[in-house]
Amino acid sequence: MSNETATAEAAGTAEAPPAPEPVPHGLGASLPPADARAKTEGTFPYAADLWAEGLLWAAVLRSPHPHARIVSIDTSHAREMPGVRAVVTHEDVPGAPLHGRGKADRPVFASEVVRHHGEPIAAVAADHPDTARMAAAAVIVEYEVLDPVLDPEQAFEAEPLHPDGNLIRHIPLRHGDPEAAGEIVVEGLYRIGRQDPAPIGAEAGLAVPRPDGGVELYLASTDPHTDRDTAAACYGLAPERVKVVVTGVPGATADREDQGFQLPLGLLALKTGCPVKLTATREESFLGHAHRHPTLLRYRHHADAEGRLVKVEAQILLDAGAYADTSSDALAAAVSFACGPYVVPNAFIEGWAVRTNNPPSGHVRGEGAMQVCAAYEAQMDKVAKKLGLDPAEVRMRNVMATGDVLPTGQTVTCPAPVAELLRAVRDFPLPALPKDTPEDEWLLPGGPEGAGEPGAVRRGVGYGLGMVHMLGAEGADEVSTATVKVQDGVATVLCAAVETGQGFTTLARQIVQETLGIDEVHVAPVDTDQPPAGAGCRGRHTWVSGGAVERAAKMVRTQLLQPLAHKFGMSTELLQITDGKITSYDGVLSTTVTEAMDGKELWATAQCRPHPTEPLDASGQGDAFVGMSFCAIRAVVDVDIEIGSVRVVELAVAQDVGRVLNPAQLAARIEAGVTQGVGIALTENLRTPRGLVRHPDLTGYALPTALDAPDIRIVKLVEERDVVAPFGAKAVSAVPVVASPAAVASAVRAATGRAVNRLPIRPQAAVVTGQ
Repeated sequence: MSNETATAEAAGTAEAPPAPEPVPHGLGASLPPADARAKTEGTFPYAADLWAEGLLWAAVLRSPHPHARIVSIDTSHAREMPGVRAVVTHEDVPGAPLHGRGKADRPVFASEVVRHHGEPIAAVAADHPDTARMAAAAVIVEYEVLDPVLDPEQAFEAEPLHPDGNLIRHIPLRHGDPEAAGEIVVEGLYRIGRQDPAPIGAEAGLAVPRPDGGVELYLASTDPHTDRDTAAACYGLAPERVKVVVTGVPGATADREDQGFQLPLGLLALKTGCPVKLTATREESFLGHAHRHPTLLRYRHHADAEGRLVKVEAQILLDAGAYADTSSDALAAAVSFACGPYVVPNAFIEGWAVRTNNPPSGHVRGEGAMQVCAAYEAQMDKVAKKLGLDPAEVRMRNVMATGDVLPTGQTVTCPAPVAELLRAVRDFPLPALPKDTPEDEWLLPGGPEGAGEPGAVRRGVGYGLGMVHMLGAEGADEVSTATVKVQDGVATVLCAAVETGQGFTTLARQIVQETLGIDEVHVAPVDTDQPPAGAGCRGRHTWVSGGAVERAAKMVRTQLLQPLAHKFGMSTELLQITDGKITSYDGVLSTTVTEAMDGKELWATAQCRPHPTEPLDASGQGDAFVGMSFCAIRAVVDVDIEIGSVRVVELAVAQDVGRVLNPAQLAARIEAGVTQGVGIALTENLRTPRGLVRHPDLTGYALPTALDAPDIRIVKLVEERDVVAPFGAKAVSAVPVVASPAAVASAVRAATGRAVNRLPIRPQAAVVTGQ
């Protein structure tokens, strides 16, 4: 300390230290995630970090063939290996031999036939992971290799691959006049590739036998109660004897783990009486878990001379892979949103989901809606080109609004500010053109030292308008339960909504802070001893679980305020809680929450259940959805038309969000969704020649990196609250995934003049000859 400072302090003239930054608080604040520090420091407990005394290690033997008849399985050599404690096959499954998220049609272990590359045949538990892997490889399986059915179009005529047949679902949607016709007609055939969710971190789990003959499963589950019920049925146990404890989930853009990965764990733990751990390799993850449905789409759009849509005809074929999974749900979304957020008076859509011998397909963010968005937006570009109109203007003449009717006959009752979103991205200033100088070569497609020449680069601007439903459809019972407890100035939230990175735990803290004025809020770990909250997908926990937390917190608030209101002869509505203080409207009452609690413990449990929906009928009609979310994206790309390389320069995003609950978290979710969409558009395609997964690793599967991420400009967030949703908020992460691939493809079409009818966009599709 200097003499001057000491003298100043002695004289009382030293400057006061700066006031601490206010801590973010309540809804609308950018409250940081509670687990952010642990994740960045590497101390967050993921499933792969688990350990138990007497631990055994598991390994799974998987089919090397996409389709084969199993002649025999010989486990004797594996059982005789030193260190091997158990080997299980289909013969060791004591309960239900089949499982599945949407339909129970998938065997725990293949017994008579294998239907896809990587299907589980047997599992081994040993005292060392290397021993387990060697023992699994020592299981001798004799196969009779069969010809696989790989083309979904051939599945209609092929021999049945499954006792239930090859057709999983057919939806024939009929809306309006089949004879209606437009002055112009445009057609297109489109193909969408197989995207892997590529979850961050290893898929891992631990099973621990219980003294009562049950088992505890420690998993990175996104739907623990469904996983518990499936496991209990497989093990032949009552659900209360199986407990699922959710470990740290390292991100999820789909169902986090394959149930076929989880089920062998408990079987081995029950058979050996020891804890068993299984950590999947990246190859096993690619082979086992569900992928986005590869899709074939045929479209015909009719429009009048002004570019207004008259009729849309489409055929949509989803490749479900070997088993049904959630393909029925994906097909319902694809058919229902096949025309996009546009007013279409006449629509005739045929949709099918079929089994093949390709890898399994299932829930991936924006399922069904993403595939059709790429197709209908390509069609809108064709309408604009045929009429010589601006692509944005054609879209503007057709966008839907609140009160319009979907092709399913359902009226859009939620806010649908599609025109406002489109205007926002259309009018946003375009980015500057790259300079033709050496120091800016990295701006070119291909990056520094790339093969392209600046003179071959063309810039394109394109648009994508997307829509998704936010909750389960067609009569799904969307319900969640939450408990809020308060004691000694600390609040605890108990809710089985899994934090997958979507920010639910942060939202729950904000809700309680806002309602009760308590700063310190903890969210308890999730397990199946709590009431169910449902799956962590489609951002549904913002609605149903956030709504349950809010209702429980308000019930506690009433318990807290009622004694004070009674004492002062007023209603609780005349009291407010702000920054931990309770005050009355007239200022007579002023006390702190802690003083009002007076050492008591208050708690309440509440449920949130949105209004019911109904299945689509035989003509594809019905009020099948609760709530919808919309997004408009303008893409700017640079394309080297000689070599076909594409650089996404900028994506301008406008989205209706209902209400911003956490600005930083919302922006991060939108940016992540957009980046995932760029991967779908340009690089991600899990190739399966002859039904075999090729390059099942993150070297062969091209995920976008930070260097591939474009500038993402969130130009407008429309906060028009949905009156039936808690807080009026909408889920935000899925719809940017839906719209961004279509926008990128639209921009590449604008730059090249090529049709671009396949995602991801292959270099040859962006090459322009004769220039």
